[in-house]
Amino acid sequence: MKKEKALIVFQGKKIRRIWHEKEWWFSVVDVVSILTNSVDAKDYWYRLKKREKENSEVELSTNCRQLKLPASDGKYYTTDCANTESMFRIVQSIPSKKAEPFKRWLAKVGYERVQEIENPELTQKRMKELYKQKGYSNQWIEKRVRGIAIRDELTDEWGKRGVEIDKEYSILTAEISKATFGLTPTEYKKVKCLKNENLRDHMDDIELILTMLGEATTTRFTKERDSKKFPHLKKDAKDGGSVAGSTRKDIEKRLGKSVVSDENYLTTSESKKRLALKSKYTKSN
Repeated sequence: MKKEKALIVFQGKKIRRIWHEKEWWFSVVDVVSILTNSVDAKDYWYRLKKREKENSEVELSTNCRQLKLPASDGKYYTTDCANTESMFRIVQSIPSKKAEPFKRWLAKVGYERVQEIENPELTQKRMKELYKQKGYSNQWIEKRVRGIAIRDELTDEWGKRGVEIDKEYSILTAEISKATFGLTPTEYKKVKCLKNENLRDHMDDIELILTMLGEATTTRFTKERDSKKFPHLKKDAKDGGSVAGSTRKDIEKRLGKSVVSDENYLTTSESKKRLALKSKYTKSN
């Protein structure tokens, strides 16, 4: 599971999660915040662990994992995460009226994942339904889903060849993007006035197709060259992106304008607000 599904919503509140050891792990602090409305969820979680240990000698954090999740600043930090079983135990220790509905919701999330393992097509179906609810066209959704499959194939190939840390995945991805569009993903997000949103969810058809071309070509180069070391994988990424970059330049030459678009799928008001801030920042610098 990739970052596209790293957030899930309970009663309008977002909960960060990560796919680890073949199951979902949820941010404990996010769950505590939702169930307690605490102004300092981290402190509440600390005190909850301390109280349980003193009263029942139970270490709530024993079955938690310190995993990296994105914060509001877009960076990744280690935080306590719990799987479905461990989260049920933590929730039992929180005196909250919201606990029972949350337990049912958590059980439903777990059940849906079991269904998806047994029938992978359900994952795509649910993903498509989510994009439709957000107002995306069927044509765009099909390209987005195909792009996810291509991306997964590439990252799986990198994983087989020794890429382990997030930083290396980011570097390789940036190489493809830079060669394809002349922009790293971070720079591209600034063009579109995005913050923590997924860049690909705000690309138009051509941008998505070029992204797929760059990543599919990189996968082909890596397999054909049997690249194993990071420097070689980096060269594959640059070469794969360059193929897509040449296509982009040819399109732009015939169109007479840039393919890189500042358009996004934010709400009109939010988009205008961010554009205004971007204009103000540009003028002041």
